[in-house]
Amino acid sequence: MFTVEQIKTAHSKVKSGADFPSYIKEIKTLGITHYEAYVTDGRIDYHGANHNTTKVPAKYEPLVIAGTSKGKEFKAELIAHQQGKTDFLTFIKMCATFGIEKWEICMDKMTCTYYDKAGNKILVEEIPQN
Repeated sequence: MFTVEQIKTAHSKVKSGADFPSYIKEIKTLGITHYEAYVTDGRIDYHGANHNTTKVPAKYEPLVIAGTSKGKEFKAELIAHQQGKTDFLTFIKMCATFGIEKWEICMDKMTCTYYDKAGNKILVEEIPQN
């Protein structure tokens, strides 16, 4: 069973999107199978085996998520973030502006799927495993 403190310790090492793959590898070793991160307020629901769930509460004041998603623009900004050109809060604000409500990480498939407010998949990416 994993704890919020273990997750926070792993997350504290993330300085930019370039650090994300290492973070995923580390939390996978804790037994996390998947999680959902909500752009609106930063809350995250982590899931593991045997219906084990740990919830990290809201981290910031609620953001307004755009009603219409802009997948092409989002992808361009996401690439910049993954290259370490923006910090996490800038990334979150960008997600809201381009209509991204949440993302889900699947450890088994090593994918990150971004969704709009209607629950439509906007982008599915493979998480690098190097």
